[in-house]
Amino acid sequence: MKKLVSAIVASAALLSMMSPVQADVSVYNKSCKACHGFGPGPKLGNKADWKDRVTKGMPALVKAAIDGTAKGMPAKGGNPKLTDAQVKSAVQYMVDSVK
Repeated sequence: MKKLVSAIVASAALLSMMSPVQADVSVYNKSCKACHGFGPGPKLGNKADWKDRVTKGMPALVKAAIDGTAKGMPAKGGNPKLTDAQVKSAVQYMVDSVK
């Protein structure tokens, strides 16, 4: 039992040291950047592009990113292999870029 507890504590410590920004950047770069960096989507870091979207709140933004939008954004940025958590992480990265 002590070994199990030690392993859980060690895993939690390792996870806490991992930077969530690295994961966000990786997902963004692989699945979001084509549209949100160079294409038709609201641009990373452009406060004017994100102003109205951010006011809707994270749950609405994440739902739109997961499900896609009528304006043309494909579900999960066109990468169905992404988990909902990865999508949320990328959305958070983009929202953080305009704060």
